[in-house]
Amino acid sequence: MTTKKIGLIAGEGKMPVYIAQKAAANGYEVYVAGAKGNAKEEDFKTCARVFRSFRLGQLGAGIRFFKEHGVTRVVMAGRVQHTSIFSNLMPDLRGAKFLASLKNMQTKNILSRVMDEFKKDGIEFENSALFLEDFMPQKGILSARTPTAEEQQAAAFGYKIAKAIAALDIGLTCVVSQNAVIAVEGMEGTDRCILRAGELYKTAADKKSAVAVVKVARPDQDSRFDLPVIGKGTVESVRKAGFGVLAFEAGKTLVLDLEDVIHLADKYGICLAAV
Repeated sequence: MTTKKIGLIAGEGKMPVYIAQKAAANGYEVYVAGAKGNAKEEDFKTCARVFRSFRLGQLGAGIRFFKEHGVTRVVMAGRVQHTSIFSNLMPDLRGAKFLASLKNMQTKNILSRVMDEFKKDGIEFENSALFLEDFMPQKGILSARTPTAEEQQAAAFGYKIAKAIAALDIGLTCVVSQNAVIAVEGMEGTDRCILRAGELYKTAADKKSAVAVVKVARPDQDSRFDLPVIGKGTVESVRKAGFGVLAFEAGKTLVLDLEDVIHLADKYGICLAAV
Protein backbone atom coordinates (compact mmCIF):
# COMPACT_ATOMS: atom_id res chain seq x y z
CA MET A 1 0.00 0.00 0.00
CA THR A 2 1.30 3.46 -0.92
CA THR A 3 2.08 5.63 2.09
CA LYS A 4 0.20 8.92 2.13
CA LYS A 5 2.50 11.85 2.84
CA ILE A 6 1.89 15.55 3.35
CA GLY A 7 4.36 18.33 3.99
CA LEU A 8 3.58 21.28 6.22
CA ILE A 9 5.35 24.64 6.23
CA ALA A 10 4.37 25.85 9.68
CA GLY A 11 4.31 29.27 11.28
CA GLU A 12 3.00 30.07 14.75
CA GLY A 13 -0.50 29.56 16.07
CA LYS A 14 -2.92 26.64 16.27
CA MET A 15 -3.80 26.34 12.58
CA PRO A 16 -0.72 24.33 11.48
CA VAL A 17 -1.00 22.11 14.57
CA TYR A 18 -4.65 21.35 13.81
CA ILE A 19 -3.81 20.55 10.19
CA ALA A 20 -1.03 18.18 11.28
CA GLN A 21 -3.33 16.49 13.80
CA LYS A 22 -6.15 16.08 11.27
CA ALA A 23 -3.75 14.80 8.60
CA ALA A 24 -2.25 12.24 10.98
CA ALA A 25 -5.75 11.13 12.02
CA ASN A 26 -6.54 10.58 8.34
CA GLY A 27 -3.56 8.27 7.91
CA TYR A 28 -0.97 10.71 6.54
CA GLU A 29 2.69 10.84 7.45
CA VAL A 30 3.29 14.52 8.25
CA TYR A 31 6.63 16.21 7.59
CA VAL A 32 6.89 19.66 9.15
CA ALA A 33 9.25 22.45 8.10
CA GLY A 34 8.83 24.90 10.95
CA ALA A 35 9.66 28.59 10.65
CA LYS A 36 12.34 29.16 13.30
CA GLY A 37 11.07 31.34 16.12
CA ASN A 38 7.45 30.76 15.08
CA ALA A 39 6.63 27.02 15.02
CA LYS A 40 7.49 24.95 18.12
CA GLU A 41 8.59 21.34 17.74
CA GLU A 42 6.83 20.23 20.94
CA ASP A 43 3.45 21.19 19.45
CA PHE A 44 3.90 18.56 16.72
CA LYS A 45 5.35 15.66 18.74
CA THR A 46 2.19 13.54 18.54
CA CYS A 47 1.31 14.25 14.90
CA ALA A 48 4.49 14.82 12.87
CA ARG A 49 6.71 12.04 11.51
CA VAL A 50 9.60 14.52 11.21
CA PHE A 51 9.96 18.15 12.36
CA ARG A 52 12.80 20.39 11.27
CA SER A 53 13.29 24.11 11.83
CA PHE A 54 14.36 26.49 9.07
CA ARG A 55 15.18 30.17 9.11
CA LEU A 56 13.31 32.45 6.74
CA GLY A 57 15.03 32.50 3.39
CA GLN A 58 16.37 28.93 3.52
CA LEU A 59 14.50 28.05 0.36
CA GLY A 60 16.88 25.44 -0.97
CA ALA A 61 17.12 23.65 2.38
CA GLY A 62 13.34 23.54 2.72
CA ILE A 63 12.86 22.04 -0.73
CA ARG A 64 15.58 19.43 -0.09
CA PHE A 65 13.92 18.49 3.22
CA PHE A 66 10.66 17.57 1.51
CA LYS A 67 12.34 15.86 -1.44
CA GLU A 68 14.49 13.63 0.78
CA HIS A 69 11.30 12.38 2.45
CA GLY A 70 9.44 11.86 -0.83
CA VAL A 71 6.91 14.62 -0.17
CA THR A 72 5.22 16.07 -3.26
CA ARG A 73 2.24 17.82 -1.64
CA VAL A 74 2.67 20.67 0.84
CA VAL A 75 0.42 22.89 2.95
CA MET A 76 1.46 26.33 4.23
CA ALA A 77 -0.22 27.50 7.43
CA GLY A 78 0.34 29.66 10.49
CA ARG A 79 1.50 33.19 11.16
CA VAL A 80 4.97 34.42 10.41
CA GLN A 81 5.49 37.97 11.62
CA HIS A 82 5.86 40.16 8.55
CA THR A 83 8.55 42.18 10.27
CA SER A 84 10.70 39.02 10.26
CA ILE A 85 11.38 39.80 6.61
CA PHE A 86 13.54 42.65 7.84
CA SER A 87 14.96 41.23 11.08
CA ASN A 88 15.21 37.43 10.88
CA LEU A 89 16.13 36.71 7.29
CA MET A 90 19.07 34.34 6.72
CA PRO A 91 18.81 33.04 3.13
CA ASP A 92 20.77 30.14 1.71
CA LEU A 93 22.17 30.35 -1.83
CA ARG A 94 18.89 29.52 -3.54
CA GLY A 95 17.02 31.82 -1.18
CA ALA A 96 19.42 34.68 -1.87
CA LYS A 97 19.00 34.30 -5.62
CA PHE A 98 15.24 34.16 -5.15
CA LEU A 99 15.16 37.33 -3.02
CA ALA A 100 17.33 39.17 -5.52
CA SER A 101 14.79 38.38 -8.24
CA LEU A 102 11.81 39.86 -6.35
CA LYS A 103 10.39 43.13 -7.60
CA ASN A 104 8.62 43.87 -4.31
CA MET A 105 8.30 42.42 -0.81
CA GLN A 106 4.51 42.18 -0.68
CA THR A 107 3.22 38.99 0.92
CA LYS A 108 1.18 37.90 -2.08
CA ASN A 109 4.09 38.32 -4.47
CA ILE A 110 6.63 36.56 -2.22
CA LEU A 111 4.46 33.53 -1.47
CA SER A 112 3.30 33.10 -5.06
CA ARG A 113 6.89 33.09 -6.21
CA VAL A 114 7.92 30.66 -3.43
CA MET A 115 5.29 28.24 -4.71
CA ASP A 116 6.70 28.57 -8.22
CA GLU A 117 10.13 27.60 -6.88
CA PHE A 118 8.76 24.50 -5.16
CA LYS A 119 6.89 23.53 -8.31
CA LYS A 120 10.19 23.46 -10.24
CA ASP A 121 11.15 20.55 -7.98
CA GLY A 122 7.85 18.71 -8.35
CA ILE A 123 6.26 19.93 -5.10
CA GLU A 124 2.72 21.32 -5.30
CA PHE A 125 0.93 23.42 -2.68
CA GLU A 126 -2.53 22.43 -1.44
CA ASN A 127 -5.34 24.57 -0.05
CA SER A 128 -4.07 25.89 3.29
CA ALA A 129 -7.41 24.94 4.86
CA LEU A 130 -6.86 21.29 3.94
CA PHE A 131 -8.56 19.10 6.57
CA LEU A 132 -10.12 22.23 8.17
CA GLU A 133 -13.10 22.79 5.88
CA ASP A 134 -15.52 22.59 8.84
CA PHE A 135 -13.81 25.65 10.36
CA MET A 136 -15.25 27.99 7.72
CA PRO A 137 -18.76 29.16 8.74
CA GLN A 138 -21.28 30.15 6.11
CA LYS A 139 -23.24 33.41 6.17
CA GLY A 140 -25.18 34.16 9.31
CA ILE A 141 -25.08 35.41 12.91
CA LEU A 142 -23.18 32.95 15.09
CA SER A 143 -23.61 34.71 18.44
CA ALA A 144 -26.64 35.08 20.66
CA ARG A 145 -26.55 38.87 20.23
CA THR A 146 -27.72 40.17 16.88
CA PRO A 147 -26.45 43.45 15.41
CA THR A 148 -28.35 46.72 15.64
CA ALA A 149 -29.23 48.56 12.44
CA GLU A 150 -26.30 50.93 13.04
CA GLU A 151 -23.93 48.00 13.59
CA GLN A 152 -25.13 46.36 10.38
CA GLN A 153 -24.40 49.58 8.52
CA ALA A 154 -20.93 49.79 10.08
CA ALA A 155 -20.16 46.18 9.16
CA ALA A 156 -21.30 46.71 5.57
CA PHE A 157 -19.09 49.79 5.27
CA GLY A 158 -16.19 47.97 6.91
CA TYR A 159 -16.55 45.09 4.47
CA LYS A 160 -16.02 47.46 1.51
CA ILE A 161 -12.99 49.08 3.16
CA ALA A 162 -11.46 45.74 4.15
CA LYS A 163 -11.87 44.43 0.61
CA ALA A 164 -10.17 47.54 -0.75
CA ILE A 165 -7.12 47.28 1.52
CA ALA A 166 -6.95 43.52 0.94
CA ALA A 167 -6.85 44.12 -2.82
CA LEU A 168 -3.86 46.41 -2.28
CA ASP A 169 -2.15 43.69 -0.15
CA ILE A 170 -2.02 46.00 2.88
CA GLY A 171 -3.96 43.82 5.32
CA LEU A 172 -7.23 41.92 5.72
CA THR A 173 -8.79 43.74 8.68
CA CYS A 174 -10.24 47.16 9.37
CA VAL A 175 -12.10 48.86 12.23
CA VAL A 176 -14.78 51.38 11.31
CA SER A 177 -17.47 53.58 12.81
CA GLN A 178 -20.05 55.91 11.21
CA ASN A 179 -18.55 55.51 7.74
CA ALA A 180 -15.16 56.51 9.12
CA VAL A 181 -12.08 54.30 9.25
CA ILE A 182 -10.49 54.06 12.70
CA ALA A 183 -7.68 51.66 11.77
CA VAL A 184 -6.52 49.30 9.05
CA GLU A 185 -4.27 46.31 9.51
CA GLY A 186 -0.64 46.55 8.45
CA MET A 187 2.35 44.43 9.40
CA GLU A 188 1.33 44.40 13.07
CA GLY A 189 -1.42 41.81 12.52
CA THR A 190 -5.12 41.64 13.36
CA ASP A 191 -5.00 41.72 17.16
CA ARG A 192 -2.68 44.72 17.37
CA CYS A 193 -4.75 46.55 14.76
CA ILE A 194 -7.87 46.04 16.90
CA LEU A 195 -6.12 47.16 20.09
CA ARG A 196 -4.65 50.20 18.34
CA ALA A 197 -8.15 51.10 17.15
CA GLY A 198 -9.34 50.77 20.75
CA GLU A 199 -6.73 53.27 21.92
CA LEU A 200 -7.73 55.70 19.19
CA TYR A 201 -11.41 55.25 19.97
CA LYS A 202 -10.83 56.11 23.63
CA THR A 203 -9.92 59.63 22.56
CA ALA A 204 -13.00 60.08 20.36
CA ALA A 205 -15.56 62.68 21.40
CA ASP A 206 -18.50 60.38 20.63
CA LYS A 207 -18.03 56.91 22.10
CA LYS A 208 -21.64 55.81 21.61
CA SER A 209 -21.34 55.12 17.89
CA ALA A 210 -21.40 51.55 16.63
CA VAL A 211 -17.97 50.15 15.83
CA ALA A 212 -17.34 47.07 13.68
CA VAL A 213 -14.19 45.02 13.29
CA VAL A 214 -14.25 43.38 9.87
CA LYS A 215 -11.93 40.74 8.39
CA VAL A 216 -12.08 39.51 4.79
CA ALA A 217 -10.24 37.49 2.17
CA ARG A 218 -8.49 39.14 -0.73
CA PRO A 219 -10.75 39.68 -3.78
CA ASP A 220 -8.54 37.20 -5.67
CA GLN A 221 -7.59 35.12 -2.63
CA ASP A 222 -5.25 32.24 -3.39
CA SER A 223 -6.51 29.45 -1.15
CA ARG A 224 -2.96 28.09 -0.80
CA PHE A 225 -1.72 30.85 1.50
CA ASP A 226 -2.55 33.64 3.94
CA LEU A 227 -6.25 32.84 4.41
CA PRO A 228 -8.05 35.09 6.90
CA VAL A 229 -8.12 33.46 10.33
CA ILE A 230 -9.77 34.44 13.60
CA GLY A 231 -9.84 32.71 16.96
CA LYS A 232 -10.32 33.21 20.68
CA GLY A 233 -7.52 35.78 20.74
CA THR A 234 -9.38 37.89 18.19
CA VAL A 235 -12.50 37.95 20.35
CA GLU A 236 -10.41 38.86 23.40
CA SER A 237 -8.87 41.76 21.47
CA VAL A 238 -12.32 43.02 20.45
CA ARG A 239 -13.37 42.90 24.11
CA LYS A 240 -10.25 44.71 25.32
CA ALA A 241 -10.77 47.40 22.70
CA GLY A 242 -14.35 47.88 23.89
CA PHE A 243 -16.04 47.05 20.59
CA GLY A 244 -19.25 45.09 20.04
CA VAL A 245 -19.08 43.59 16.53
CA LEU A 246 -16.66 41.14 14.94
CA ALA A 247 -17.61 40.39 11.34
CA PHE A 248 -15.77 38.18 8.87
CA GLU A 249 -16.21 36.99 5.31
CA ALA A 250 -18.43 33.91 5.21
CA GLY A 251 -17.10 30.74 3.61
CA LYS A 252 -13.59 32.15 3.28
CA THR A 253 -12.46 32.78 6.87
CA LEU A 254 -11.11 30.08 9.16
CA VAL A 255 -12.50 30.28 12.69
CA LEU A 256 -10.28 28.19 14.93
CA ASP A 257 -11.90 26.67 18.04
CA LEU A 258 -15.27 27.70 16.62
CA GLU A 259 -17.40 26.62 19.59
CA ASP A 260 -15.08 28.38 22.04
CA VAL A 261 -15.09 31.53 19.90
CA ILE A 262 -18.90 31.62 19.91
CA HIS A 263 -18.95 30.98 23.68
CA LEU A 264 -16.55 33.87 24.29
CA ALA A 265 -18.52 36.20 22.04
CA ASP A 266 -21.68 35.38 23.98
CA LYS A 267 -19.88 35.82 27.30
CA TYR A 268 -18.74 39.31 26.34
CA GLY A 269 -21.94 40.32 24.51
CA ILE A 270 -20.13 40.61 21.18
CA CYS A 271 -22.01 40.13 17.93
CA LEU A 272 -20.15 37.53 15.82
CA ALA A 273 -21.24 37.61 12.20
CA ALA A 274 -20.26 35.78 9.03
CA VAL A 275 -21.10 38.27 6.26
